Amino acid sequence: MKKFTFKGVLDGFRSSAPQPPRVDQEIVETLRPDHFTVAKTFRHGFPFQPTAVAFDPIQHLLALGTKSGSLRLLGRPGVDSHMQHETDAAVIQIQFLTNEGALVTATSDDSIHLWNFRQKKPEVVHSLKFQREKITYIHLPLQSKWLYVGTDKGNIHVVNIENFQLSGYVINWNKTIDPTRKTHPGAIVHLSDNPADSSKLLIGFNCGQLVLWDLRSRCAEIRWQATEGLLSVAWHHEGKQFVCSHSDGSLSTWQARQQSAKPFSISTPHAKPNKDGKLDPCKPIQKVEWKSLRTTGEAYLIFSGGLPHDTAGRAPSITVIHGKTTTVLEMEHNVVDFITLCESPWVSDFQDPYAIVVLLQNDLVVIDLLTPGFPCFENPYPMDIHESPVTCCTYFADCPSDLIPAFYSVGSRTQKRTGFSEREWPVDGGEWSPTSCSYNEIIITGHADGSVKFWDASAGTLQVLYKMKTAKVFEKPRTKSTECSGMDDDPFAIQLISLCPESRKLCIAGASSHIILFKFRKQEATNETWKLEIPVNYEHLEEGGEYSPDYEYPPRQTIKTEVASEAKEVGPLRVRTGLQKKPPGFQAYLVCISIGLHGEPSSQITALCINSSYRLVAYGTECSIVVVDTEQRVCVLNMMTPDLYGSADPYQRVPRSPKRLNETSNEDRCRSPTSDQASLEEVDAKEDQQQEKSRRHSVPWRKKKFSFRKMRLSNVKAPNKEMLNFEEAPNAPTPTPEQPSPAEPASFEEAFEAVEEALLRESPTEEVPEADSASPVAPPRTKRKQRPQTLTLENNQPEILTRKVSSPALNMKVRDLRRVEEDASSWDAVGRVMKKLNKLDSSFSRSRSSSMSSLENISNESVQCLAFVDSYTRKSDSSPCPTLWVGTSLGSVLTVMITQPVSVEARLTTPVVLQPCGTIFRLKGTILTMSFLDCNGALIPYSFETWKDEKQEASKERSRWKVLQNYIEARPSISPTAMASTSAAEQFGDRQFAVLVSEKHARVVALPSQNCVYRQQLAETNFVVKSEIISLRDSICLVCYLSSGQLSAYTLPSLRPLIYMDFLPLADLSFQTSKQGIQGIVDPMLSIWGQQMFVNEDTDQIARTFCFSNRGHGLYLCSPTEMQKFTVSAEFCQSLNEMVGEMFLTREMPEPPKESFFRGLFGGGSRPLDREELFGESSGKASRSVAKHIPGPTLEGMNQRATSASSEVSRAHQMMVERGEKLGVLEERAERMRNEAESFSTSAHQLMLKYKDKKWYQL
Repeated sequence: MKKFTFKGVLDGFRSSAPQPPRVDQEIVETLRPDHFTVAKTFRHGFPFQPTAVAFDPIQHLLALGTKSGSLRLLGRPGVDSHMQHETDAAVIQIQFLTNEGALVTATSDDSIHLWNFRQKKPEVVHSLKFQREKITYIHLPLQSKWLYVGTDKGNIHVVNIENFQLSGYVINWNKTIDPTRKTHPGAIVHLSDNPADSSKLLIGFNCGQLVLWDLRSRCAEIRWQATEGLLSVAWHHEGKQFVCSHSDGSLSTWQARQQSAKPFSISTPHAKPNKDGKLDPCKPIQKVEWKSLRTTGEAYLIFSGGLPHDTAGRAPSITVIHGKTTTVLEMEHNVVDFITLCESPWVSDFQDPYAIVVLLQNDLVVIDLLTPGFPCFENPYPMDIHESPVTCCTYFADCPSDLIPAFYSVGSRTQKRTGFSEREWPVDGGEWSPTSCSYNEIIITGHADGSVKFWDASAGTLQVLYKMKTAKVFEKPRTKSTECSGMDDDPFAIQLISLCPESRKLCIAGASSHIILFKFRKQEATNETWKLEIPVNYEHLEEGGEYSPDYEYPPRQTIKTEVASEAKEVGPLRVRTGLQKKPPGFQAYLVCISIGLHGEPSSQITALCINSSYRLVAYGTECSIVVVDTEQRVCVLNMMTPDLYGSADPYQRVPRSPKRLNETSNEDRCRSPTSDQASLEEVDAKEDQQQEKSRRHSVPWRKKKFSFRKMRLSNVKAPNKEMLNFEEAPNAPTPTPEQPSPAEPASFEEAFEAVEEALLRESPTEEVPEADSASPVAPPRTKRKQRPQTLTLENNQPEILTRKVSSPALNMKVRDLRRVEEDASSWDAVGRVMKKLNKLDSSFSRSRSSSMSSLENISNESVQCLAFVDSYTRKSDSSPCPTLWVGTSLGSVLTVMITQPVSVEARLTTPVVLQPCGTIFRLKGTILTMSFLDCNGALIPYSFETWKDEKQEASKERSRWKVLQNYIEARPSISPTAMASTSAAEQFGDRQFAVLVSEKHARVVALPSQNCVYRQQLAETNFVVKSEIISLRDSICLVCYLSSGQLSAYTLPSLRPLIYMDFLPLADLSFQTSKQGIQGIVDPMLSIWGQQMFVNEDTDQIARTFCFSNRGHGLYLCSPTEMQKFTVSAEFCQSLNEMVGEMFLTREMPEPPKESFFRGLFGGGSRPLDREELFGESSGKASRSVAKHIPGPTLEGMNQRATSASSEVSRAHQMMVERGEKLGVLEERAERMRNEAESFSTSAHQLMLKYKDKKWYQL
């Protein structure tokens, strides 16, 4: 018989009750930590602050060094490698080991490094750091392993590049100069071999001293002294003469075989005689090169600088003297360095120059010497990213396949570049084959001049597709205006970009508080541009200002929608009027300009979102949110951020008020339809003027004596009665803050204080026990006492103020998702208690002031994140509806319901209605991103309208609206994945997940129940700079970039940590901020929180150029001129090596020039030099204090592996010896045993023979 127990009975009850399935049991998350690897992939753009250039004439590779220690190797398009020295010391000189797959760099920290680029990822092999002297010049003769190193003290050291060991051969400065010289000659500025005799080394000092040093005899053979400072030297290929460039803009030619006090010739190419008959002073000639042609024997004399000082507006130049022709090639930027490309690498032969590579401060120019006129080659590299400073970036990985061909087709027609050389690009080293990529990548960059560039970033390359200029939409400003805050000298600077790839609608936000909506067309069009003026509701009150309590709050706003030709322009930007001819591509359709009252500066745009299906554009500013209907070209919502809360605003705000309006009546101006505003009653003009007059002459009062909510309630229209009645009328209309209020009694302040005290007495709070960290956080449910129907105001005023407040906004519910401890608060008395409990924590924002007083009064709340989605706004919703989700800088997430006409015809005429809902979520820190998942954890795709050609669309207008009609009717569906599992969703009750991410936390909220099912703290002492929900390996995850320089990733929806890796210090991106350097962008007063943090404006700018995209790709602006791509996908890292081009190819070295019989007979030919005999072991050992050898990571690893292998071999050998010894002992024992066995056998045999013939009885 079965025995019944109390535990069994309880288990039976539990099993009989239906248990709702857990979310983590239904959703299978496939991402694991081994799927992630953080790696930098490709770098594109022009090297920032270049300092040096070098060229390998056999491999046809170009090397560029920068001030930050960066090194770029360039070959044919697709062959591009980036290297970085361990230190950030500037690269001062680069020398290739010609046709050997290696190069040597000299850096400003007095070190030389040997790089090996025979493999796809170049690495440092050796390093040598000089400890007593500074390196000023290095020289490596062709096919030599001995490197000459000149220093600032005038000494020359010799380094063996095979092992980076110093030779004992040293050329000291006191042995080179004339014994009669009494001063130090200065630093070495030039070292070179005589082309005709490699045993002769030409040494140049910056004081103008020139010495021809005999390496064999170790003495100075010839000395020359120039009258001006020496900058560079170039040999003639015969070795008989050399030319020098000087600091006074002159060129001097010297004979190499005779010592003379004066040069053979002196010329100042660009000097002109003045009135006194003297030559005008000229700028220094920084570098000169002397090359010869084999066919004609004529020489090319090429130099940079040397122009007259008094030439106003003259640009930097490169001068080419060929025969009797002098050509001056002006450059757009300062010349850093140049190098002449020649067919022959031998200095003793005719070089046959064919191009000049000019490294400018902001560009790379290659000049064709073989084409008349010396045109430039068209640069195949994306070196013009910084043509105008990049202000924002957008990255689309796995975009629609037809987008790139469409952009390329319009870009090729509108941007035809002419005037370039027809010859092929000369830097064609390496090998790269385009890999077939299964998806396309597009990068969109916004620039300070208002231009927008579209780049094809597929398969590791970067190619410009299309460029458009938004400044063409506006008239040219007559004078520079600084009326718009933050625009400075760039009123058209692009701040935000929002593109719908499927509908090809583009929206940009500019620095002048304007947005432009573009539509893509393949054909040219001629039409007008619509303009919408949107005024700012109100501005901040200044400290110490005096304002009237009867002042209208907020003022009546006026929004005008006009064609640009009919509009009265207001503000610094003026839209072009009349019909405009627009080229193919993105064509401006609608311009929205935010206008400050009375010319006051308007707020900057902080968030932007476009939805082609809803035909709406939403953008947020520093204090408001605006939604524009692009179909009807009207503003459907223009609301300040505090108004989104209704009466449940949890923050104590610094009051705001507009500037006083003009005395002229604005009756003829119409307002746009806004759902948050009730229609105003018609009032006569005389009454309006009387009220305005009374407002201007009312008793002044200071803003410190009233709160934001008091000011809002003071404008609610109500009759004068003896009681103040708080009744909740669910069907009552929402009170409009724009309705005029009657005159208030003098004791207005005391009346509200009495009301507040009475409300607090009647609404006590209960302590809520601390909930489990795994359970969702919900607002506390406290039992509220029934409010009395009437409250008598106890004061001495003659009249008793009564207000009837009946608004649905009073029923707003706030979910505080920051932490569990913060939920112990009641929302009675319109959120007063919540403000007192969470005053410090609720105001967390990086944009706050450093003073503690700013934490108590919130003066500004900007909109930082916007998202259109079909979602749920209430718990009772059975199907999703169009909504707009708004994230603010104070961590609030609010929803706005969108009501659209169902019929297609009504959509053209009936206004779209937007209504703020009662759902409010709160997190800690600024809201960064919001995304939505279906019940299976799949990302809900945003709704869009498919793009169609405008020409075809006009002929099929009805079919287009039919598609929209079908979409509106089918909108309640969530997603195909969610529809497949409707039954499971209905059982659980929740059908969506909202992923809310702030600077500190991430929360997953189930909808429509609004329960927080998962939470994760993303940062403790730091904050999140950029976050995004991306797709990876057929799943989704949350990736974040932290201010501490780490990258982190979390699964969705459970927010389980996947990776936390060091990536990039935030200080490396400080060049984008308004104040350069780490010290400039950190507010020291923020240390009151125990840490130092970046100011909000600085990290916002960094976040605009830091992008995450699908498939684990990412992008950031690593310098003002370069973009760096990275990935977090381990799968992509495995295939990365196949996408990188080969740098080094095996090529034969050309034969050296042959000497003629007579030249060799009379000793005119070059003489071979055995450098190994001079600089090898016979020269002795160098002092250890001169330089320190630092092995590279590769060599060090090889040494470690070799040492480990050697120890293993030694150990095996020792064990083998020991085993041999043991085997020897064993062999001896076996031999002894064998001998003993044989002796025993003999004895036994003898004994057997002895007793063989005997009987038993004879024994």
